[in-house]
Amino acid sequence: MKIQERILIPRKRYLQELISWRNKQLIKVITGVRRCGKSTLFELYINYLKQEGITNNQIISINLEDIEHEQLLEYHALYNYIKDLLQNDMFTYVFIDEIQQCPGFEKVVDSLYIRKNIDLYITGSNANLLSGELATLLSGRYIEIQMLPLSFSEYLDSPSAEEETRMTAFSHYMKYGSFPYIPMLERNNTVVRTYIQGIYNTILVKDVAKRKDITDISLLEQIIKVLGSCIGSPISTKKICDTIQSNGRKISVNTVDIYLQALTESYIFYKANRYDIRGRCFLKTLGKYYIVDLGLRNNLLANGESDIGHQLENIVYLELIRRGYKVSIGKLAEKEVDFVATTDKGTMYYQVSATVLDENILKRELAPLQAIHDNYPKILLSMDEIGSGRSHEGIQQQYLLQWLTSE
Repeated sequence: MKIQERILIPRKRYLQELISWRNKQLIKVITGVRRCGKSTLFELYINYLKQEGITNNQIISINLEDIEHEQLLEYHALYNYIKDLLQNDMFTYVFIDEIQQCPGFEKVVDSLYIRKNIDLYITGSNANLLSGELATLLSGRYIEIQMLPLSFSEYLDSPSAEEETRMTAFSHYMKYGSFPYIPMLERNNTVVRTYIQGIYNTILVKDVAKRKDITDISLLEQIIKVLGSCIGSPISTKKICDTIQSNGRKISVNTVDIYLQALTESYIFYKANRYDIRGRCFLKTLGKYYIVDLGLRNNLLANGESDIGHQLENIVYLELIRRGYKVSIGKLAEKEVDFVATTDKGTMYYQVSATVLDENILKRELAPLQAIHDNYPKILLSMDEIGSGRSHEGIQQQYLLQWLTSE
């Protein structure tokens, strides 16, 4: 497998967020799908600390998936190992990667938190990390940074993208996905698919099946393929159940719910609920699912690259999440707005289309936004450079690649 020399791609947004919380009496918890760059973020942050004058003795870094630290998978051993390395007269920065590998890790985290002069950072590949006992122990004492694979802007920071036009880089971004190691691989379908398949198998076994005691892997994969083929389309648990039963498998709605929970907890899929814009309430039915990486999807589905509209929608959804928005699907009578994005600063509405050069398509895409009678910003995103910057009765039309590379 031919690769370029390993280069750390700057994860500027995440790095700046970590820096902003430095030395605060809070536990920093970085969550996200396996191989999205959590360990690399620690590496980037440790490099920053050293540039700020922090010595090696003040840094304790442990990856619990490294066989070198296998003896630390017992929580007493982990705590005693860290305690013996602490610098009591100055701040010690403690980094524990994939902490959920250690049963009883909650006790370690809680005990370290109450000690003085410790800045604690932990990562995990499952949403259960912040549920149950740990959430009770740490209530109000931690901040979570949800990490995703590379944004398109970050992808452009890789050496391979520097040699490509922006459109070519975006085509590769959509086709091969956004896991941080992908840009280091040669542009070869076999090479990339082999790497992605390895990530997929590891997530499937370690982060989904093992943690939920799922033994029917083939059934789990069927559900993943149904979800992957339906990104950007309203789907219910019953519809998934009916689809699988039509293929000759017996399955209950309750079982599908359990599998869906496992897939979202492992950050493979994200669910966007429907929001009634006029009624200002969330609806319980027909949400949409988006996959964490299009490369994973393309590897699973024979025709995964054909529905460009839904792929673009998936990319926009993840970008809005990266930018700190809570994202839902807007319902307005019979019309649907692709995304309602909210923060404490307000709301924005987004419609996504591959192209709106045809006047009929433009009218169709504008109609849901025009039906919203409030003063929040409304944006139409497409792959058309022509028309970008136009205003349609206050609705701003923007070129998607420009939007993805701007804040």
